[in-house]
Amino acid sequence: MTLAISPQTKPLTDEELHKINAYWRAANYLSVGQIYLLDNPLLREPLKIEHVKPRLLGHWGTTPGLNFIYVHLNRIIKKYDTDIIYIAGPGHGGPGLVANTYLEGTYSEYYPNISQDVEGMKQLFKQFSFPGGIPSHVAPETPGSIHEGGELGYALVHAFGAAFDNPDLIVAAVVGDGEAETGALATSWHSNKFLNPVNDGAVLPILHLNGYKIANPTVLSRLSDEELESLFVGYGYKPYFVEGSEPADVHQQMAATLDTVISEIQNIQREARVHGFQERPRWPMIILRTPKGWTGPKDVDGKKTEDFWRSHQVPFGAIAQQPQHLKLLEDWMKSYKPEELFDASGKLIPELAQLAPTGLRRMGDNPHANGGILLRDLRMPNFQDYAVHISHPGKVEAEATKVAGKFLRDVMKLNLDSRNFRVFGPDETASNRLDAIFEVTDRTWVSKILPEDEHLSPNGRVMEILSETNCQGWLEGYLLTGRHGFFSCYEAFIHIIDSMFNQHAKWLKTTRHISWRRPIASLNYLLTSHVWRQDHNGFSHQDPGFIDHVVNKKSEVIRVYLPPDANTLLSVTDHCLRSRNYVNVIIAGKQPALQYLDIDAAIKHCTKGIGIWEWASNDQGSEPDVVMACAGDVPTLETLAAVDMLRQFFPDLKVRVVNVVDLMTLQPKSEHPHGLTPKDFDTIFTTDKPIIFAFHGYPWLIHRLTYRQTNHHNLHVRGYKEEGTTTTPFDMVVLNDLDRYHLVMDVIDRVPKLGYKAAYVKQHLQDKLIEHKHYISQYGEDMPEVRNWQWPY
Repeated sequence: MTLAISPQTKPLTDEELHKINAYWRAANYLSVGQIYLLDNPLLREPLKIEHVKPRLLGHWGTTPGLNFIYVHLNRIIKKYDTDIIYIAGPGHGGPGLVANTYLEGTYSEYYPNISQDVEGMKQLFKQFSFPGGIPSHVAPETPGSIHEGGELGYALVHAFGAAFDNPDLIVAAVVGDGEAETGALATSWHSNKFLNPVNDGAVLPILHLNGYKIANPTVLSRLSDEELESLFVGYGYKPYFVEGSEPADVHQQMAATLDTVISEIQNIQREARVHGFQERPRWPMIILRTPKGWTGPKDVDGKKTEDFWRSHQVPFGAIAQQPQHLKLLEDWMKSYKPEELFDASGKLIPELAQLAPTGLRRMGDNPHANGGILLRDLRMPNFQDYAVHISHPGKVEAEATKVAGKFLRDVMKLNLDSRNFRVFGPDETASNRLDAIFEVTDRTWVSKILPEDEHLSPNGRVMEILSETNCQGWLEGYLLTGRHGFFSCYEAFIHIIDSMFNQHAKWLKTTRHISWRRPIASLNYLLTSHVWRQDHNGFSHQDPGFIDHVVNKKSEVIRVYLPPDANTLLSVTDHCLRSRNYVNVIIAGKQPALQYLDIDAAIKHCTKGIGIWEWASNDQGSEPDVVMACAGDVPTLETLAAVDMLRQFFPDLKVRVVNVVDLMTLQPKSEHPHGLTPKDFDTIFTTDKPIIFAFHGYPWLIHRLTYRQTNHHNLHVRGYKEEGTTTTPFDMVVLNDLDRYHLVMDVIDRVPKLGYKAAYVKQHLQDKLIEHKHYISQYGEDMPEVRNWQWPY
């Protein structure tokens, strides 16, 4: 709907309108200055070519709209004394967010060298998209931001993540019309089905339609108001339209609309908090239509610019080669009348500065946008209390993630009152054997609930939607505003959020070097239903490559763990939940599997991250003939089974078994803080003995991590090599040559001392592989000697 504004119902007095428009002009002026100017920031002398940056970079088209929204949200914060944070989906409107945090004073407090005077404004302009300066998009360096503007699609889902369990917070999420075309954003609209007005804050989506993306019209901007209204009513929102190009009129519309929607949000929350949750509310949203590049040059060189795609980035460049553009830039910037906005020292005049909120109410200084300030430690049970009893390695079976699920259940239970921990996953919490969590909480659900539904509640704390991007985005928003979370997913499909992981990892790396950014809780992934136990789903579900993607990132940010059994998984999970500013990736199977380490041994093993399993080795007191290394639960099983056969076939062979939990220990210490020193690596792996390494993922990753180590030339890695189908569990490892028979043959091929006997053993193993194929073809399951194998020593 569009609110009717009459002379009698204008929410802004003439004075308020004048001041708000002037503040907006100041923000626009500072935005243009950041894109174009090196010097002469207030144009107090004629503009010269040396005052202009040699490389003009940045995005103007969306910026005036973002500035317009900011100044109006400032008014709302002051009028209602409310907490609001601003998420700029059109992230390349960075100059606008920097300009506004500078005007409100936050920027200079965080960066004292960018002072509120002429010299500070000069530095503000110079640093933008300049070597040694700041990015052109909204970035970690931008006060008040929890949303990296480097990639489109995640503004709204971040906003909802920030609003969960933040009952007094309103998150204004500005969605650009280009961003609105992304799949991630389209799914994000459904987040309103998970927002509980009793305990959660509110999200105010502002769909900013300015008509164009880089060089094309946008889909939503070409829809009629009727179609747009139907679309968003269908999504469950109550849309309000604000549109036009005449500033005075649009200011009045926006002020009236914001007054209305804030009142509606407060009424929704008040009703729910007084009378309890009744039904999913229809939350308001705003659809803002303004010209692209609003208030910029109408045309450049005879070509339409304002209200067209040509204003998307820099409306005109090549100023050195086209001197007429210098005059155009000067006229444009002077149209904002900076002499009316800034005093003699270069500071915003007091009557305009008073429009901004003060202290922590400023959107640039809101503590929710620097979540580490609000972060409180989780209350944690003792993970050792959940341990599987192990009296002898390789005899007892357990489901590792089911054991971890009981631990997570009690983490959830201990933090129910704090409301600072949630579990996220795409409809897979029970499938991944974490269903013990449902003993203490339900799935979050504020839509219709049927009598036969199970574990659905508006107060549930398990977030499930069949969209990995939504889960990832919710979790990121939740973490960035100072809470804790845990994300479980099928290993093959975590790739869907590869790019989102990139952005979060880059955010963490950058914030580590920003002194005022406080550490946040780590982003914890549990990847299960993994490649080696997707025998029933087949090839489409078999992909361990997320590990490769993760280790591309800087060592100060990422950690990868492959616990081989339940007790090591408990130790790793406890560690990850306590950590800060990392992305932790845990890969563990959910099927019944042999258990190896009692809890004391598991803690020691996980603390070191890598170690020789003495109980599985027979080289004590002598040099090994071969090192059998493994990382991952199934590779560990196959390695131990291979070692058993080696002992039977070659009793004199000295075998050392090395298990890797923390994958990053394989890198040199100089490359990763968890890495081994060259001396320690040589001590474990030797300097000259063959190493047969059974790995959970793609083999070349191990080579990549260890290529600098002394004995790399003797390293032979078995892992996943894109072979799979619907088959038995053991046949999956056979298809990829990771099975026990191939591992024994690898030893035979690399240890010459085995001599004449090796030929007969190798033939026996080849016969076993043939026997295996015949057996599974006839019976549909693995041979008993494989299926029932246990560690016999």
